[in-house]
Amino acid sequence: MAVPAFSDIAKSANDLLNKDFYHLSAGTIEVKSNTPNNVAFKVTGKSSHDKATSGALEGKFTDKPNGLTVTQTWNTANALETKVEMADNLAKGLKAEGIFSFLPATNARGAKFNLHFKQSNFHGRAFFDLLKGPTANIDAIVGHEGFLAGASAGYDVQKAAITGYSAAVGYHAPTYSAAITATDNLSVFSASYYHKVNSQVEAGSKATWASKSGNTVGLEVAAKYRLDPVSFVKGKINDRGVAAVAYNVLLREGVTLGVGASFDTQKLDQATHKVGTSFTFES
Repeated sequence: MAVPAFSDIAKSANDLLNKDFYHLSAGTIEVKSNTPNNVAFKVTGKSSHDKATSGALEGKFTDKPNGLTVTQTWNTANALETKVEMADNLAKGLKAEGIFSFLPATNARGAKFNLHFKQSNFHGRAFFDLLKGPTANIDAIVGHEGFLAGASAGYDVQKAAITGYSAAVGYHAPTYSAAITATDNLSVFSASYYHKVNSQVEAGSKATWASKSGNTVGLEVAAKYRLDPVSFVKGKINDRGVAAVAYNVLLREGVTLGVGASFDTQKLDQATHKVGTSFTFES
């Protein structure tokens, strides 16, 4: 199996616990389209439970033979961002990114430069914020026969100080994975497990302990069941008794509906519950 990025060492469990739960927004709509000249457009819009709305327009041009990708984004906060990616040009497995942002309202500018280097048993990344600090964040993972070990560190050039560090170990197999991470200067510890039981059932859990906040351990468990080739249901619950359920179905080719809800099982008589819907249109 390919070695994941440091932030993705527990991706399977995190996706099962967090992805495709639609109660976080009251309503979400996403429209995707592709043109014959390798340009993809995506429009997203969200309505929060506080009745605030937000949206973004994204255009992406891809030149696969030359390893070039250019992505431009404009959102309802009037923030502009351009991302230029060059993959496998200087060396096989090396991708360079330049990310440039501009906020006209405050004349704020941003410039970032990132490097990703991936080989069969190694995955390293470096993120540089050129205008703030400047700062650098570097992480790397090495793998051998499914076993993974990695670390990350941040450095502020102006302050000449390390801003943070983390470490992680894990094991990935075709049908299951496990990971232990220590983040926030090795003060927050998480252990996660994911298991693809069969083609229809997935299960996972995650335990988190913040050593600076006491002895309480947070726990989440989740499961996914594929009803048929075009629909699935998900459910999860945490140690505080907050449960969430979701249903996803492909209504027709290019049209997907998602419905979700969350409930505080300890406060069923109070208005703490949330319901959300999502529509995705793709051509």
